[in-house]
Amino acid sequence: MGGSSRSLRFLAVAILAGALAQSVPASAMPGSGAAMQVSGLTSQPIGHYDLCQRSPGECSIRPIDRGPLPIDNAIWRKIDRINRSVNETVSPRSDLEIYGRDEWWAYPVNGVGDCEDYALEKRKRLAEAGISLSNLLLTVVRKPDGEGHAVLTLRTDRGDFILDNLNNDLRPWYSTGYKFLKRQASNHTGHWVTLREDRNMLVGALQ
Repeated sequence: MGGSSRSLRFLAVAILAGALAQSVPASAMPGSGAAMQVSGLTSQPIGHYDLCQRSPGECSIRPIDRGPLPIDNAIWRKIDRINRSVNETVSPRSDLEIYGRDEWWAYPVNGVGDCEDYALEKRKRLAEAGISLSNLLLTVVRKPDGEGHAVLTLRTDRGDFILDNLNNDLRPWYSTGYKFLKRQASNHTGHWVTLREDRNMLVGALQ
């Protein structure tokens, strides 16, 4: 009886040790959060409109929106790795410095880019990694200092997260300090929707 009990305890410990060895620390996965509240269609940012004129195929994709991306540890690590890789390999330069004009949305050229260029590159790489464009949405925000800024919103079953060239962390949208203005529609890459400031301010305050 005692030997059998010891054997069972040993087996339980071995199974637990094996499970722990294969698991990922809880900190690698985000907790559940809120999604942004969206409203109706709105105008494209001028820079995105110009990009669509130059590259119509970029803005005519109609992904099927099957809902927010279900995430697990592997997917989360992949997203984090791509986000950090783009931030580390692209150097920040303004559109004025690169192109001699403001609001010129493009993919990074020669390893440099503006905020929207980072967002476009991350969107492209994540789509190539198998994430639907319906969950990778270019987003326009206003920083606390009033300056306009572009980021990439990742829709997940744990809430909306922001991929930002100013921060390597994948943050819930309501933890960024930004005022969210508009973002791409989840079902058409050439359409944009308004982000409901009243509802989003309320949700952010409750988190």
